[in-house]
Amino acid sequence: MEIEPVSAAKPEPPAPADGGARPAAAGAAPPASPPSADASLMWVEKYRPAKLDDLLSHTDIVRTLRRLIASSRLPHLLFCGPPGTGKTSTILACAREMYGPAYGAMVLELNASDERGIDVVRERIKSFASTRRIFSRGVKLIVLDEADAMTAAAQAALRRVIEKHTANVRFCLICNYVNKIIPAVQSRCTRFRFAPLPSGDVSGRLTEIAAAEGVVLGDGGLAALMELGAGDMRRCVHLLQSAHMASCAEAAAAAETAAADGGPPPDPVPITREAVYANAGAPLPSDVQVVADWLLNEPFPVCVTRLTALQVDKGFAMDDICRQLVEMVLLMPLPGVAKCYLLEHLAEVEYRMAGGGSVALNTLALVGAFKFGMLLTRDAEVKAMDET
Repeated sequence: MEIEPVSAAKPEPPAPADGGARPAAAGAAPPASPPSADASLMWVEKYRPAKLDDLLSHTDIVRTLRRLIASSRLPHLLFCGPPGTGKTSTILACAREMYGPAYGAMVLELNASDERGIDVVRERIKSFASTRRIFSRGVKLIVLDEADAMTAAAQAALRRVIEKHTANVRFCLICNYVNKIIPAVQSRCTRFRFAPLPSGDVSGRLTEIAAAEGVVLGDGGLAALMELGAGDMRRCVHLLQSAHMASCAEAAAAAETAAADGGPPPDPVPITREAVYANAGAPLPSDVQVVADWLLNEPFPVCVTRLTALQVDKGFAMDDICRQLVEMVLLMPLPGVAKCYLLEHLAEVEYRMAGGGSVALNTLALVGAFKFGMLLTRDAEVKAMDET
């Protein structure tokens, strides 16, 4: 029996009967592998702290929780505070430290903004709380995120579940507004308030993420992220990722142009202050300063026309303009009566816009408030001169 030499060419396999593609040859390059799971993750989830040691700030809260976990005396918890301050990350890190590999079986995590009715309390929460696992020691943990969105009836039913199943389960309620939690539930929980993160901690974590993802931060880029984030780590990371995606698209377009012209590839596009504000859709402080100058010095029709054109051309929202005007009014050398009047009407305009009010009517109201504020300023100046 003759053996075919290795170097001899092998016949091509027949084409598939269904017209499909031929199988790849032995020496052909393997197909490109799909992107890794981490590449498609949002950075907020990719860099979410998994352990208590990874958490930013709130050292007193973390130290207290560690002590309670170590002594097996964890009470029902109520975490409150602004969004993006680490409430959910803290309790999930605690759960991983408590349960280890059994985390999935011992923790029930619900978002109460979606599942907020009394049926959820009666069915899912009560059934989970009333059962015990045979081979697991310790109590279970139920995490209710955004618990302030639960209805009053659901919170009343939850109160009885918390009382009845304390031997089996611990509850952690997470909310932004603690006044929306009924007193009967608040009294059964140990409350921890999470303050906005310090700028130093936010800056350090954003720098670490930027270095890990190859992001180039330009002039004022990091400062702009912290200004718009205002202590909200989630918002800062979202803004960083969106600005990076925009800069990557800009760099790809520049690279195509350079390749067509036969030039060298361009440098990476840095994330500047202007790029961060543009991606957030927020007006730059310089734009708000121009608006303030119009409102203080230009006639009523000119102010309305220019402010309307600015909103159309640059896509600024009226409530964003009002929020930044508040900071400028506080620093203006105006009499107290005029400053109070302007702040009150800025708050009213923002409130009406949040409720879906008309942009055109609120633009007129904003300009009118500033014009009346200037009249109050002149009256206060005349009164001061008469007194002297």
